[in-house]
Parts: sequence; C-alpha cells; structure tokens
Amino acid sequence: MGTSLQLTDRMVPGANLEAYVQAASSIPMLSAAEEKELAERLHHDNDLEAARRLVLSHLRFVVHIARSYSGYGLAQSDLIQEGNVGLMKAVKRFNPDYGVRLVSFAVHWIKAEIHEFILRNWRIVKVATTKAQRKLFFNLRSQKKRLAWLSQDELKAVAEDLGVEPRVVREMEGRLASQDTAFDGPMDDDDDTAYQAPAYYLEDRRSDPATQLEQSDWTEDSNSRLLNALSSLDERSQDILRERWLTESKSTLHELADKYGVSAERIRQLEKNAMKKIRLHMGEPEAA
Repeated sequence: MGTSLQLTDRMVPGANLEAYVQAASSIPMLSAAEEKELAERLHHDNDLEAARRLVLSHLRFVVHIARSYSGYGLAQSDLIQEGNVGLMKAVKRFNPDYGVRLVSFAVHWIKAEIHEFILRNWRIVKVATTKAQRKLFFNLRSQKKRLAWLSQDELKAVAEDLGVEPRVVREMEGRLASQDTAFDGPMDDDDDTAYQAPAYYLEDRRSDPATQLEQSDWTEDSNSRLLNALSSLDERSQDILRERWLTESKSTLHELADKYGVSAERIRQLEKNAMKKIRLHMGEPEAA
C-alpha cells in the first residue's frame, strides 16, 4: 500500500490519466473500522496523515463519479480534479459521530464541485446562473429521451416532475441546444457568409476617432443653436423654459403661475409657444 500511495502522490489526472486511474484503483479500500478510526483522528486530533489516507482511499470513487459526466465534452482529467476538490472538502467536514460512511457523505460534495466546473466551462455564455436553473440544467439533460425538441406533452411532464413552469423548461432546452459562436468568422469565409460572424454586427464604434469627432461637432453645434434659439425669446419665456426643463428641481405650472400672476393654463400656453419657436429656430419639425 505504501508504494501505491507514493505513486499517487507524484501524479495528477492531467499528466497520465490511465496511469492515475490504475494507481487510484490499486489503493486498498478502508474497512468501516479503519475509516472510523482515521476519521476520529482527523476530527478530534486534526491528524493530517489520517486525512491523507481518507482522501487517497476514496480517489477511485471520484473517478467513478467523474466518468458519469463524460457527455459534456470536458476533459475527464479536469472533472476528476474538481471531484477531488469536493472529496477533500467532504473529508474536512466529515464527522464520524454521525454514524455514516464517508462515501455517502462525500458524494454530495464531489458532485457539487463537478457541477460548478461544468457550468463554468460548458459554454462561454453561462446557461444557468440561479440555483433553480442549475438543478434544471442537469435534470433536463438526464430526462430528455431523444435529441429532438420536447413535444408539448413531454414538456408538461418534465415541468411537473421538476416542479417548474413549462416555459422555464422550454427556455433551458433552448439554452442546451445553443452553441457558442466565434466572434470572428473563419479565415476562409467568403463574402456570402462572413457577415454572419458577430464581429461584423457587434462592432463598437465609440472609440473610432471619426465617430468621436462627428459626435463632438454635432453636440457643439446643437448647443450653439439651442442657445441662439433661447436668446431669441422674451425674458419671461426664457425663464419658463429654464424652470420647466433646464433645472434639476423643475417648477410646476402652478408655481410659475403664482410667480407671474397668471393662470396655470396661461403658463402652459406660453411654454408651448416658446417650444414651438425653439423648434422653428433650430430647424426642427413642429411637434404634432
């Protein structure tokens, strides 16, 4: 057993997966008495050697679980690595006084780490962010009986079984069926297909010097024409527009009516006439 432990210590799944699996399988499993004794040493005395033996003796179990997730197109070695992280977390939290075997306690932690890894890496764009979506992601993949889209009856059956709305199942099904798209099109794309690449319609022109200069000129010209238009109004109309549109704490029609000793309707008419003059002065079409 000592040779197997030393061999496994020098290996990681990514270096030589087959050799790692063989080494992990060659490590003897612990009896219930041995496991309890090691767990008590770790839990009560913080014995790191006991923790090491508990982890190593369960590596084969992580490999077995990781292989069940081979359908996601991710490297088996990465899945095993993540599962090993979950195993170590489980060993750290395992309490032998609960009266259960470590393997029963660890399965949740191992799967949780593998699930997180899959959700982070299966797509560039995340397909599941909330806890409910994550549960639906894995359950829906396992419950789909065929590659085609679910029928309406199948959709309702899956939604009822998982305790969610049918629309949520349909939305997740769409996410599962989608594929990541390269931002730039393939180098051999011809003119008929190149436009499909997102780079051709997601271009950000805000940093383009010509666009910035054009925007700056347009803003400067608009401000200049607005100031000229305002100066063409009488003093009262200018004040009404400033109080109604150009200040943070805008005045109401009734407040301006009290200020000028007229009715609120008269202030509304003055405001409307002033806006009309502004539009005409700036060359804009009149509002309907």
